[in-house]
Amino acid sequence: MIATSMVLGASLNPGGIITWLVVGLIAGFLASAIMRGGGYGVIGDVIVGLIGAFVGGLVANLLIPGQNFGFWGSIVVAFIGACVLIAILRAVSSRSSAL
Repeated sequence: MIATSMVLGASLNPGGIITWLVVGLIAGFLASAIMRGGGYGVIGDVIVGLIGAFVGGLVANLLIPGQNFGFWGSIVVAFIGACVLIAILRAVSSRSSAL
């Protein structure tokens, strides 16, 4: 219920969508740069950053419920989530290529 209202609120607010894209782009780019290896391109970095922001937001909400991190804190949380996502993607892809 809460997730639905957050998604609807983000979709009705153009500034919210732009902020999500900016946070996703920054987090995805930083995570690709830090997690050695080839990046995923601009679109791939944005997608990894957005999914990472979602993963990081879920983890942060479990650890510190109800906390508002602001713009820079959101980038840090999204960056951590994107790093975790890249590590999982690489582990899964290396495992499937070994088979």
